Amino acid sequence: MAFSKENRRAKIKRRIRKNISGTSSNPRLSVFRSNKQIYAQIIDDATGTTLVSASSYNNKAASGSKIEQAAAVGKEVAEKAVKAGITSVVFDRNGYLYHGRVKSLADSAREGGLKF
Repeated sequence: MAFSKENRRAKIKRRIRKNISGTSSNPRLSVFRSNKQIYAQIIDDATGTTLVSASSYNNKAASGSKIEQAAAVGKEVAEKAVKAGITSVVFDRNGYLYHGRVKSLADSAREGGLKF
């Protein structure tokens, strides 16, 4: 019985989210990767609110390859988070492999001042 990519990712996502939850003191940095764009948001799961978000959709700095776009989004979300007083987060790769665009976003968010 073969699973589709979507079913496989959903299964991995459930396994990750079982153990990861964002609190008000340590919110969750969630990554969504589509074929063309990449999105990141910092979420407080206790209240169910999005505190900070960034994407490559309307980002002028996000130009070049998809990995460079992901790095720009990571830098932007880190800058917004530091302005909002958030320094420590829990990273939620959302079922994607920690590789390529997801890794690029995470590395640039760390360089921007987030700890995870």
